[in-house]
Amino acid sequence: MTTANTTTAATTAPTIGPEDITALILAGGRGSRMGGVDKGLQNFNGLPLALHTLARLQMGGHVGPIIVNANRNLAAYESLGATVWPDSVADYAGPLAGFLTGLERCETPYLVTAPCDTPLLPLDLVARLAQAMAREEAQIAMAAAPEPGHDGVAATRTQPVFCLLRADLLESLNDFIQRGGRKIDAWTALHQTVIVPFDLAGDDPHAFFNANTLAELQHLESLT
Repeated sequence: MTTANTTTAATTAPTIGPEDITALILAGGRGSRMGGVDKGLQNFNGLPLALHTLARLQMGGHVGPIIVNANRNLAAYESLGATVWPDSVADYAGPLAGFLTGLERCETPYLVTAPCDTPLLPLDLVARLAQAMAREEAQIAMAAAPEPGHDGVAATRTQPVFCLLRADLLESLNDFIQRGGRKIDAWTALHQTVIVPFDLAGDDPHAFFNANTLAELQHLESLT
């Protein structure tokens, strides 16, 4: 695993074309910490969380097709303007099951993943992941961002649900899940992965904040 030192401007064009990248929005969880509600359909500033994620991926201009991984309320997600696919693995098996579904349905050489509950994600997310992947000739590019620790001191930590993947990793991921694997970083560790820090002076420190509870959702709204 390597770390990419991002020194280029945020507006630098990606080295992998948008037409080569399918975006996957992960909305297949149980929403347990939010009382069992469908998290991606909860309102954030008057619009569903998943729609914010979709819009920011489109605004970034660095992806082609966008699909949503959801396991309930499929029609509601389809109404957002994206193709929707449920997990192909039973029992809400977590984000990796979403990765698997995305790779199974991906018709481009690359798949980029983003969860439905981070409505402030960077507009240049895909561009910077693509630049690092191409530069390092990696199989996976994973975002990292500053997060406050229990002592209040911020440290840059990986954000495993924000990944750019080569589509030919499908067989590897399927084998990993069939063996009982569920942790994203345990699977990515098996492949050449470049870590891309989003810690430049102009980066939004809240870009990767997510909403697991209604209180966190309200807190996110207060930041905008």
